[in-house]
Amino acid sequence: MDDEHTAEYTVPCAQCSAVDWGISDEGRFYCRSCHNVIERTREVVDLSFLKLSSRVSTIRGPRKKQAERGHVWMVCEGFQFILKNQADALLALGVSPQFKDDVLCPLWRCYLQKSRQAYTHDPVRSCKFRVRAVGSDSESASEAISCTDGESNPASTAGSNTENSGFWSGSSDTLTYLSARKKRSQSLLSMKKTLALIYLALVWSREALTLSDLLRLVNEGHIPYLNAYEQLPEEMKVTGKDSLIFIVETVPSHHAVHKEAETIIQFLQLPAFPPVSRQTLLHPALLSLRYLSDVNLPDELHPWVCRLLEHTGMMDQTLHTFDPHNHPTLPRYDLQAAALIIVTLKLFFCLDDMTEWHLSNDLGRPKDSGKVFNLRRWYKVMEAALIQAQERRDQNVSRKQWKSKKQIYPNKKEKCSMIKKQRIAEQVQLCFEKLTSCPSGLQDVGPSSFIFCWGDEEKSDGPSLHHMKLDEVVTHRCDFLTPLNDMYWHPALRRCLCYNSHYKEVEATLPRSFIWLLQLFAFMFDVKPFCLYEEVLSVERRIFDTRLYRGKSKADAGASAEAAGASPEAQASLNIRTSPRMTRTSPRMTRTSPRMTRTSPRMTRTSPRMTRTSPRMTRTSPRTAEVSLGNQASRRKRQRSRS
Repeated sequence: MDDEHTAEYTVPCAQCSAVDWGISDEGRFYCRSCHNVIERTREVVDLSFLKLSSRVSTIRGPRKKQAERGHVWMVCEGFQFILKNQADALLALGVSPQFKDDVLCPLWRCYLQKSRQAYTHDPVRSCKFRVRAVGSDSESASEAISCTDGESNPASTAGSNTENSGFWSGSSDTLTYLSARKKRSQSLLSMKKTLALIYLALVWSREALTLSDLLRLVNEGHIPYLNAYEQLPEEMKVTGKDSLIFIVETVPSHHAVHKEAETIIQFLQLPAFPPVSRQTLLHPALLSLRYLSDVNLPDELHPWVCRLLEHTGMMDQTLHTFDPHNHPTLPRYDLQAAALIIVTLKLFFCLDDMTEWHLSNDLGRPKDSGKVFNLRRWYKVMEAALIQAQERRDQNVSRKQWKSKKQIYPNKKEKCSMIKKQRIAEQVQLCFEKLTSCPSGLQDVGPSSFIFCWGDEEKSDGPSLHHMKLDEVVTHRCDFLTPLNDMYWHPALRRCLCYNSHYKEVEATLPRSFIWLLQLFAFMFDVKPFCLYEEVLSVERRIFDTRLYRGKSKADAGASAEAAGASPEAQASLNIRTSPRMTRTSPRMTRTSPRMTRTSPRMTRTSPRMTRTSPRMTRTSPRTAEVSLGNQASRRKRQRSRS
């Protein structure tokens, strides 16, 4: 047997020059004549690990590394994790546990069932594909997709088809969300709808969080939203076209989230919400007290806000509770409470750029400066605090890291360029941190329901004016306390048929103090001033709505006010309908703005039933309105008799 292995080795021995080789038990060659052992060994071939097959495999070209694929998941599962993380963040901030288990979870299940994404026998999750050629543009791959109902294509088939079509994504039903037909529908989720669902659950739970509070917590990073996909589990790989669904770079506005919440209510056909009573923190009676403290107004102003609520009938809980039959609109609680405060300040100080400063000059005596509320002093304190708060907000926005560290690449072609841009951005950010005096790691400030901080502390925004008295701006009339100011102005209260805000048109004619007050609350709620302006008009319509008092006497008007929920004490104390303040006209209002003299061609059309009034500010009196209506009626009778 050794001759078979040593026959090919014909090298003579180095000791005896013989060519007679053998193999020892260790497998090494040795000379049989002189027993010299050399380094050569026998080659052993083990064929036990080879698969004996007649098939011949041919490898052509370099091998490509196959991308790692995680767990097969759907888009609604990703949104479910995001909703869970947002709810857990609210629970950590002090929201009751019933908010998540008893309200948000049933609401989420109802949404999945209504949108046919889960809890149904006919889910919307399958897609049919036209397989494109390899190397086609991945951006236009979604155009070759047509979605169908049912489960004709399972998730695994969808994943394999997406690879063949050049469509790169992590979830199995991304194509369904990006189809043209589904984009037009309201059934598919988005990041904005997660906030709308959270807000609806908060309102249903009657938590002390308004929509502006929720959006402020999102902006400050206490509730995950911008980079919420980073908290998804590791097995749920977010790649490719998933970026079009889960990546957002801005926080939606107050108006957008509120509108989305109303859309969800209509889509889910929700029943009436639990009543928002006066003891609920969402009710304007308690919510206005919080905003009065935040803007450093006296505590004595809160009873007057409650009297205004009673006079307008807004103390009724049905006006603040969503009901698909009786009250089918979702109230904007924060804006409504701010509008009540603004109207109350107009009742006390008129806010016409003249009356409020005359009252402040009369109250400027030294002996009363420390006890009596002075609007001029309050304005100076609030203006300085507002400027500082705006600077802090701008600095926080400039320092905020909007781009995520864990980026999602839309396609493989852009991955290299996006990685390079991310590295350049990080280097530039480090350079700016070295150049600026501000340290890179800022101390996180805990969440708060208040924007400003008042008191004598070191980091406060100014002295507190909550203890100030209103004795010098009220007077006794008919054994009731009424505001000393007897003037009140308001813009045109008639509703426009187009249901659009005309704030930009009338802004130039509005008093500057009134506009500044709108901007103050708009900064607090992070909304546009026209939103608050429309809420102020809605409150004033409830006060001066001539349709409720047309053709009625004063006694009938008082009776209708009592039926609306206003007590006699509130009517006498406010005295809005019968007070002589409405019969006097301010000299400011006699001046006509050149801008408002121009008449629009659309506004020249009038009808006997409806007339369009100029958007300029007018001071109107209910008594004057009744007299004018009576004159019009008598004029019509004379015309009919003549004809």
